[in-house]
Amino acid sequence: MRLRCAVLDDYQGVATEVADWSPVADDVEVVGFARHFADEDALAAALADFDIVVTLRERVPFPASLLARLPRLKLLIASGMRNTVIDYAAAEAQGVTVCGTPSASTPPVELTWALLLGLARGLVTENEALRAGGPWQSTVGADLHGRRLGLLGLGKIGSRVAQVGLAFGMRVSAWSRHLTKERAEEFGVELAASKEELLASSDFVSVHLALGDRTRGLIGAAELALLKPTAYLVNTSRAAIVDQDALLTALHEGRFAGAGVDVFDIEPLPADHPMRSAPRLLATPHLGYVSRANYKAYYTGAVEDIQAFLAGSPVRRLG
Repeated sequence: MRLRCAVLDDYQGVATEVADWSPVADDVEVVGFARHFADEDALAAALADFDIVVTLRERVPFPASLLARLPRLKLLIASGMRNTVIDYAAAEAQGVTVCGTPSASTPPVELTWALLLGLARGLVTENEALRAGGPWQSTVGADLHGRRLGLLGLGKIGSRVAQVGLAFGMRVSAWSRHLTKERAEEFGVELAASKEELLASSDFVSVHLALGDRTRGLIGAAELALLKPTAYLVNTSRAAIVDQDALLTALHEGRFAGAGVDVFDIEPLPADHPMRSAPRLLATPHLGYVSRANYKAYYTGAVEDIQAFLAGSPVRRLG
């Protein structure tokens, strides 16, 4: 009898297209779910008959309460090698093996620049006007060359964003709690004296920090008030790093030029969520990791994880 494998949040229906699942086809039936399950009851009902679950990033929490309702579950695969929404202790106690997959940091770097450039040159406004027969040129673009790019975080993603900024001729500075001058200089970046100094002096600010107790709400109303009236803020990291209510208030009041956001407090966003209609906001539906190469890495890795699990030697174990 074949095992059943659920692939969650396969919105584009490409999980079985971008990777070769034939190595496990004789042993595993793969079922993709294109819709997101909004609550634990719906998720538990949908997954009750599955032995394997593949979940995208940290979209779906797997707390002890949910795991307890999935008695058939034996293998949980999370894309990437870091996941903070799985209860690893509960999974181990229930005999569920948790594995990760390869993941690339380049797709979120590229999306960061798509948002930043889109904001700087008013691409959405100009495109909509052109297609609707509106005014021919209505915005004046913000220059990148010679302007300051401030990075909150200089890890794998932040350092690559910095390299692109330098290629544009920008002055790049960075700050995080443990960032050293030596680390910053390694990438040709200035170390900002403080978070406040970085926010107040930058023309573009981009967030590249992991979410944790110290970074949750790191950018609140007081920090947003430090931004220049002409500054732009981009967040492709985690929504909770920026206070969402404070961000909405600042956008509505026009305290700075605009924001580019790829992450939200609720995903998918409800139809009536205020982020859908906020002014001065260029928003995308969490596309940072959504690229063909990255999906191929995720799902090829998932197949490898399943093969290894079936052979009794799990790989890339998490927790």
